[in-house]
Amino acid sequence: MAEFHPVSHMPATPMLSRRGLMMAGGVAAGAAFAASSTSASPARAADGEKAFWPGDARLAISLSLMYEGGGQPISGAGGVIPEAVAAGVPDLPTNAFFAYGHYEGIPRLLDLMDRHGIKLSAFMIGDAVKNAPDLAREIVRRGHEAAAHGRSWQNSYLLPPDQEKRFIASSVETIHRITGQQPVGWNAYWMRNSVHILETLQDLGFVYHIDEPSHDEPFIIPVRGRDFVTVPYTFHMNDIVSFPFQGWNPSAYEQALRDEFDQLYEEGATRRRMMVVSLHDRISGHAGRVRALDRFLTYARSKPGVWFARKDDIARHALATTGQTPVLQRGSPLETGLPGPLA
Repeated sequence: MAEFHPVSHMPATPMLSRRGLMMAGGVAAGAAFAASSTSASPARAADGEKAFWPGDARLAISLSLMYEGGGQPISGAGGVIPEAVAAGVPDLPTNAFFAYGHYEGIPRLLDLMDRHGIKLSAFMIGDAVKNAPDLAREIVRRGHEAAAHGRSWQNSYLLPPDQEKRFIASSVETIHRITGQQPVGWNAYWMRNSVHILETLQDLGFVYHIDEPSHDEPFIIPVRGRDFVTVPYTFHMNDIVSFPFQGWNPSAYEQALRDEFDQLYEEGATRRRMMVVSLHDRISGHAGRVRALDRFLTYARSKPGVWFARKDDIARHALATTGQTPVLQRGSPLETGLPGPLA
């Protein structure tokens, strides 16, 4: 097993996995992408049901991994201890909390995905990828999607359009250079984008973004005569929003996952439905949380017709099946308050 040496302020990362993440015979990124569409449970739509997903699957489930540790400011990042640290002083426990993601959390989550044969979408911060490049490469080597999450863990929506574009393009360049995969999906810090975002993402070659929690299925917004996909987000299935450490109840979390699944699976008989779960490297990667997630994945995989999919696969399927994908003709976000073409 290889030892990993980050290139920024964090100390050298220890062995990446307890059972050897860097095993011989790695899968090429292109082959991994092709394989990611085959993770549906073997089942077809029952008589009288319509097929909305590949393999006649009834429900798509997509997991997001927020790869952020090492991309946060080392002071003033929002602490795990309520009392604020003095200005300009590194918040040591908070930075150690973030570091848990690449030391322990991501390797543990990757092992869990392997056990269930699931491919997820990892939204990577450029500075976090620089901090632990071998870990970023390992995510892609295992067949997961490398998507973009900004140069650093901070807002960019107040930047002028050209600076916002450079902020996003910088993370794309870093991810591509280090992992070999070109990101086609975008997620902003706390989902906050400028009013120019769809044009900016289109200019940079993105296929989709996830920064809108308005639907339980993907949809298309035409931008300058070309289709752009939204693969929606869910706040209530986000571990950092609805299931933080304070008051953490694993049984309630597992039940929330099951309830979300059961309702969408039922609706999936007649409508295209998608379930989204967001996992943060430093939160869902903890030992007890992985156990709860493991139990839910076992439950979901026991049902026929479930497609566990990367978000780039979902976006491309939405584009390939425009007859079943909602197309929203939206006005300017300055008028609607929703993501849309500015002009």
